[in-house]
Amino acid sequence: MTQNFRQDPQNVTHTNMHTGQVGQKMNHGGHELFDVHEVLSTMIGAMDMSTLMRPHAQDPELIDIIDRQYRFMQQSYNTLVDCFKSGTDPQIPTQSYKMSGGNDWVYGMKQSQPKKPMQSPQELNDAAISGFLLSGHKASATACTTAALETTNPVVRRVLADSIPNCIEMAYELSIYQNKHHYYQVPQLAEQDMQAILGAYAPAGSQGGMQ
Repeated sequence: MTQNFRQDPQNVTHTNMHTGQVGQKMNHGGHELFDVHEVLSTMIGAMDMSTLMRPHAQDPELIDIIDRQYRFMQQSYNTLVDCFKSGTDPQIPTQSYKMSGGNDWVYGMKQSQPKKPMQSPQELNDAAISGFLLSGHKASATACTTAALETTNPVVRRVLADSIPNCIEMAYELSIYQNKHHYYQVPQLAEQDMQAILGAYAPAGSQGGMQ
């Protein structure tokens, strides 16, 4: 997915008004450095959480999701570190994460016990583990979006932008897993209310442009 710019890092320079020309490795703005630092720290946190939670997971399906997502996160992390340090195309471009299951959701609510914080580590279960991992992907998606909007280096910006759909896809996979096991329930509006909202918008004019 990562766009290749095919530039020679030995010949490309950029202008700094105070220090003169800077090389490709220094092609980063201040906001970019801080925000990408936040992204990498968030990625490490998500991977560390996977490492800590995996031995406690019971469901083979959840274990498979953890393993596949960890391998993908590890490569995504290495790709970002590579282009962030070099300022140029990473050796391994950003990949696209593919879920293993389908997109089927169960809608509606059924009575369940109210949720509350755990009182002891013994209460850790697959519902909590999948929730922890889901939160990590949501945090990564937010961090990548924020950083991409502040990044000046074109390669790093593209890697960050390409990483956002992957974070969303991994979060979506865990959401479907939670929904299937009734850890996460999805309410629906009454059909009349849903139709009212679905029909509340019409296409824009076909003329194009303002008159």
